[in-house]
Formats: sequence, C-alpha cells, structure tokens
Amino acid sequence: MYEYISGVIAELTPTYAVLDAGGVGYYVNISLETYAAIEHAERTKLFVHHIVREDAQLLYGFATRAERELFRLLLGVSGVGGNTARTILSTYSPGELQGIISSGNAVLLKNVKGLGLKTAQKIIVELSGKLTGLEAEGAAAGDSRADEALAALTMLGFGKAAAEKALRAVLRTTPAATTEELVRLALKEL
Repeated sequence: MYEYISGVIAELTPTYAVLDAGGVGYYVNISLETYAAIEHAERTKLFVHHIVREDAQLLYGFATRAERELFRLLLGVSGVGGNTARTILSTYSPGELQGIISSGNAVLLKNVKGLGLKTAQKIIVELSGKLTGLEAEGAAAGDSRADEALAALTMLGFGKAAAEKALRAVLRTTPAATTEELVRLALKEL
C-alpha cells in the first residue's frame, strides 16, 4: 500500500522513528541498521512495509529497498513475524544475513535473540534460493569509488561492516563525492 514515507524526523529511538510527513506523524518500527543509517539526519526517506492485523496496523521502515525485501522474505517463513524479522535485521546487516543464509550457517543465525535452531534452519531452507535476485548490499553496488574507499578504510584497520555502514551514510548525504572525499567523510562517521 505504501512505498515510502519521506519527512522530518520528529522522534528517533533505536526501535522506532516518528516521521512528520506533511503535518502527519507516522510511527514507524525500524531496525538497528536503519537507525544507524538515519541517526544523524534531520529528514529521511524510509521504504515501508504495512502490516494489517486484527488488533493493529503497523508500519516497518527501512533505509534501503534491499533491507525491506529481506524483511518481506523473512515474513514469508512460517513462524517469523514482524518483530522477529526486525530483530534478525537488527542483529545482522542485509549483506551479513545473505551470507549466513547462502552458507547455511543455522548456528550463527540462531544467535538472534528469541530465535531457535529449528526456526533458523527453516529460514535457511526456505530462503536459500530466493536471495539471488536481491541487489548487492555493499556500500554501493557497482560503484568503484565506494569499492576503493572501502578498501582504503579496511587497510586503515576498520572492520568491513562498520566501514560499509559509514560509506552508505556518506553516499546518502553526498552521492557525488570523490573517492578521497568518501574516505574522509566516512572516517568522521567511524
């Protein structure tokens, strides 16, 4: 029903954001990955998934389409609801989750709070073939500037996941930055 909501961040916590879009405040449940991507912004655009239940209508928001698509795939697994899917995406970045599922590492996946081994195995079995169409969740898929900046940051000793997260944040605010500017701005984020 809704593709995205764009507006001023009226309130932000690690689990939800309130977006003021045209004078209407939308309460949107978010993952820690999305929180990290928008925590320093005044305005944002979140790709949303709307869930209608008998007792509630819920909005889940994501900084990227790939994260939302993973959320939707997780919801398709029996026994995985909105909060469980959000917890999984708060524990692992979309790229890490895709790696865990493609390698079949149920033991690592069950480290998510509230997720048992059987559900982790079910997620891996049901999603292992469905992840091929998802866009790459690197700093910016196919962007050689971002790839070079990521290589420079990892050579400086920063973890790949943290460097990718910083680069995604920089690319959102400064998409035309050169490789050198990406490194410099990402260092400020780290």
